[in-house]
Order: sequence, then structure tokens, then C-alpha cells
Amino acid sequence: MKFIVNTATLLRHLKPLTGVIGNKVVIPILEYLHFSVEDGVLTITSTDLEVTMRTSLKVESRENGQVAVPSKIVQEILNELPDQPITFTINEGNNTIEISSDNGKYKLAGENAGDFPPFPFIEGGSHFGIKADVLANAITSTSFSIGTDELRPSMTGLYVQLMNDEVRFVSTDGNKLVLFKRTDAKSENNDSFILPKKTLTLLKNSLPTENNSEVKLEYNKQNAHFSFGDLQLVCRLIDERFPDYQSAIPTDTPNKLTVPRTELLSSLRRVAIFANKSTNQVRFKITGNELLLAAQDMDYSSEGQERISCDYVGNDMEIGFNARFLLDMLSTLTADDVILSMSEYNRPGVLRPGKQSDNSEILMLLMPIVINM
Repeated sequence: MKFIVNTATLLRHLKPLTGVIGNKVVIPILEYLHFSVEDGVLTITSTDLEVTMRTSLKVESRENGQVAVPSKIVQEILNELPDQPITFTINEGNNTIEISSDNGKYKLAGENAGDFPPFPFIEGGSHFGIKADVLANAITSTSFSIGTDELRPSMTGLYVQLMNDEVRFVSTDGNKLVLFKRTDAKSENNDSFILPKKTLTLLKNSLPTENNSEVKLEYNKQNAHFSFGDLQLVCRLIDERFPDYQSAIPTDTPNKLTVPRTELLSSLRRVAIFANKSTNQVRFKITGNELLLAAQDMDYSSEGQERISCDYVGNDMEIGFNARFLLDMLSTLTADDVILSMSEYNRPGVLRPGKQSDNSEILMLLMPIVINM
């Protein structure tokens, strides 16, 4: 089998797929990419058995065939070659591969394509469509709050709740929670599933956010299949029950602090330098229309504080938060002002943008660090 392809084009199609291959593979064949040529179309597949990704592109070829190609060495040689047509010549008898460029030839050993895991297809699934930029925004807004504790697997992914009038994306690690709603994405079925974090990373790095592209999603109880452009991604869903996030969101938060987001973000970054490295605690002391941020590390006899003018409605109060978590939240939001709603020093605070974006609503919940009153 022989085919001709442009180096830049092939490399552009390979890059999303190489993210699927892990550092520690279960079986050696998973370090390879599956190349299949049929009727002038090259289909490339990579998998780690949990996530499978494939792409297709047109090539010059008069033959059909397939082979497993070592991922690392192919990408390394493509990175070093200038933009030019190259020829792949594959001997399917012994799975040897020869790559010919204008000035050189490179030989490498492939593997039997039949040993590569088959592409998983979803049977009896439901369908759903969503704009690529909407999905990318949902992933960006929620992924920092996904948990890493393998003992709580339901929190190690993004909970997607499909409804007739909106779609909700929820993530939590037990200390912080993000609820992101989109009213411009709707589903005929009320359903839900949990996407693993690796899938979210691959989607975020691959989704086309221009040209109003749409992502087609097909899913069942075990798997989800995303297709957009010339890419397809199939992942195994997290088979766990997501926590009851709605009961965790407080409804009675009479104390409301409104402050410029960038000003709070800058002050918090400076004050957090002096926080204890194990707790990252920063105190919020609100008196009238003044917010005092304070942090100290008794181990190193260091402390810092700053004052910010704010709009505040409620009783004067003092509450402690993990500065690192709050910085993640403020960095993710884009609004000019943010509203922090609170009730008591030992109850969670709810962070919202001062003005919600069109067709979307975001809410961030942060558990406090109880301070000695």
C-alpha cells in the first residue's frame, strides 16, 4: 500500500489524537496509531481503551490497506520535516513502513493493524446537538472545579444534565462547585451523564470555536460519541451517581458583596502571598462599604492586608476562604463586577457575575475555612 500526503496536513490531524495516548499504556499496541486507507481517504485512530479518537483526510492513493504506526516517532519526524508532500509505503506482509520526502527516506517498524482495538460504536443511543463554542465555554467554566479523589469517582468528571428548556454542566470536588446553565441548548429527552476529565481536555483542545460549528453527541448508559468536523471521539462514561448538587446551594444569603472583579482578583493575588501554605486562608472582613482582605502565616511571621471599596448589603461579617480556590473562580469569570452572597461565617459563599451573559448563567459555590472568631 502506498499513499501521498502533505506533512502539515497530516501533522494537523495527528495532534489531537496523540493526546489520547497515555504515558503508561496497558498494552504495547496502544502506543500506536491505526492507519487505514480506503478509496483515497486516510482514517487515523488512537485509543487508551477508555477514550478513542479518530480523524479522516484525503490522500493520494490507488490502494486500500491498513497498518499500526508508532505514534511517537511518526510525530517526531513530521515535526522536523518542512511542509512538503511525503510518501508512505507500507508492506502489509511484515508491517514495515517507509516514509519518503524530497531529500530522504526513513524506515520504521509497524504492527499488525488487526491487533489494534476496534473503534467502539454506540447502539441504541440518544442524540443531542450543541454548538462547539458553547461546549468549549462550558468546559472552561467548570473544569477547574472537578475533583481528583479516586475514592469519589462521581466527582472526577463533569455532570451534564439535559433538560427540555436548558442544559446544565456541574462540577464539584466537595470544597467548591460550579453550575453553568445554557438556555440556547435544549434536549428532547431529560437525561444526564458524567464525562471523565480526560475527555474534557481532549474536547477543549480540539473543538472548533469558529464558523458556528456544531457538535453532534450520541450517548447511551456506557459511552458518549462526539463528532465535529473531521474528528470523532468516543469515551466511556463514569458509571456513578452524581451528588445532589441542588441541595448544596444555599437559598438564603442575605449578605451581598458587590466588587469589581479585576480589583478583587489583583488584591487577592497579593494578599494570598502571605497566607499559610497549607490552608491558603484569606479573611474577608466587611464593614459598611469597605472590604478588608487579610492573610498571615504564623510559621514565617508574615502577614498582609489590603482594603477595597465595595457595595455591601447586609450585616457586618468576617469569613475565611481558600485563596487559591477563589482565584480560580475569579480568573474564570469575565464580568466587570462580581457578587458574593453569604449568610454566616461557617456557611458557603455563592459567587456570581454582576451581569450574566446572554443565554447563559453561572454560579460558583465555595465552602469557607472556619476562622477563630
